[in-house]
Amino acid sequence: MKAQCLPFQQIPHSTHLFLDYLSYAPSVRGMYPRSPIFSEWVKEESQRVVYDAARRGKVSEILERQNRAWGASAKTLANIERFKRGALAAVTGQQVALFGGPLFSILKALTAVKLAEQATAAGVDCVPVFWLATEDHDLAEVNHVALSSEHGLPERLVVESHAVADAPVGTVKFGPEIEAVVERAAGLLGDSEVAAWLRAAYRPGESLGSAFALLFARLFADWGVILLDPADKDFHGLAKPLFRAAIERASELDDALLARGKALEAAGYHQQVKVTSATTLLFEVKNGARTVVRRRNNAVNGNGGDFAVGEERISPQELVARIEAAPEQFNPNALFRPVLQDYLLPTLVYTGGAAEVAYFAQSAVVYEKLLGRVTPILPRFSATLLEAKPERILTRYQLGLPDVFLGPERVREAIAARSLPPDLQSRFSEAYASAEQSMAAVRESIGKLDASLIEAADRARIRMWYQINQLQRRASRAELLRNEVITRHADAVSYALFPHKALQEREVAGVSFVARYGPELLTNLYQHIHPDCHDHQVLEVM
Repeated sequence: MKAQCLPFQQIPHSTHLFLDYLSYAPSVRGMYPRSPIFSEWVKEESQRVVYDAARRGKVSEILERQNRAWGASAKTLANIERFKRGALAAVTGQQVALFGGPLFSILKALTAVKLAEQATAAGVDCVPVFWLATEDHDLAEVNHVALSSEHGLPERLVVESHAVADAPVGTVKFGPEIEAVVERAAGLLGDSEVAAWLRAAYRPGESLGSAFALLFARLFADWGVILLDPADKDFHGLAKPLFRAAIERASELDDALLARGKALEAAGYHQQVKVTSATTLLFEVKNGARTVVRRRNNAVNGNGGDFAVGEERISPQELVARIEAAPEQFNPNALFRPVLQDYLLPTLVYTGGAAEVAYFAQSAVVYEKLLGRVTPILPRFSATLLEAKPERILTRYQLGLPDVFLGPERVREAIAARSLPPDLQSRFSEAYASAEQSMAAVRESIGKLDASLIEAADRARIRMWYQINQLQRRASRAELLRNEVITRHADAVSYALFPHKALQEREVAGVSFVARYGPELLTNLYQHIHPDCHDHQVLEVM
């Protein structure tokens, strides 16, 4: 597997905040406690992790119960035993999307394994943990997946299973409708081990969460990844102190988040989550639906004032009493989830994508208030898999992945330009060279006459280049119209590498690649993960 690195400056939609975090610019250092260079701080950070022994024992029991139910491998159970004895955790997580979701879900899990391995090699016993985001309530984000197909765009498969509107997705159970979706997936994946895993995991009676866990337990059996479903009632019981604090210190936490939001915007960055004066960190599940808990605007004197759960008005005392009586009815929001995660786990490091890096810039103030330590975040491994067919097209037309990132229309034009008759391509090359040579001579001579005219000469040169370029683009479009092979090749490479103008890892299911190349693909990917290197990698798979 050959690799080529692309800096994230060349990757579409990379945010200013993420790029500055990767370079650990001075403007972000107050928002992130550690640089993105794991080897610089792994041992020192391990000394800062404080974790209650009684909580460790209870969490170990829950993890063992959950993972055994999902068919955990001997290596995973051994890692749970290491956790019980005192190991720290390298954590990642993801929404429980259909059939394991996009490729980056697999890349996240492998990154957590690599970080745990490197920490252990440095003398810090550490195990990988994957947090299943079963309490999210946006069903439309997880009820579908795109599997790669032989002749076009990845095929989108959707399961029509549903529950109460805004219900946590982990409660959405499959009925008979899942069977036809699984069979279509198996048809696309071919006669593979992965197809058998899908049939075993995605069955009537399973939920989006349990099926995802059953699949990942098989995918990562040899890697010892510990899976964690936070919806478990026993986890909610352990989380009661944090849920209470989210209400009792709501005003203080909200003020800190509002101040951090202003600091982010003042530095020219975006807020991943918009915070208002009514924001709290909790949802309450009412009648099966996740319902936002809001602060009412009459709050005065610090943490005083009432709350609202949906349309219901409730006092802080009543809300805390509900938490005490039924903590399983409360869920964290996006800014609170990582803090809750790192209360339940002795997290050495969390690894995630650019959006999660942005979340942490805001969540850091909640960490400081409630845990007294901000968990460092590291970027997950990011990659595009370059298969034989698109690789041949790129090579034939002398294109690179950055060319594909310009979009399908530009790819068609680029291929058309390279498909023009050789003599016409030569004429255009000569025209560019002639214009450059002539204007360089004019610029030199006119500068001797009147230096103030040099700028006008430069503008004339740019206009000449523009006119030649426009003529070449018109010729390319003419070639495009008469040559359907160009369209087929351009579409094939765009569908494979930049579907829907998004990174492949965000659009195409990871199981598509594992089915095609076998579980050994995971080993090949793992070998290319280098936690201190944060470029996007283009990996040739043949």
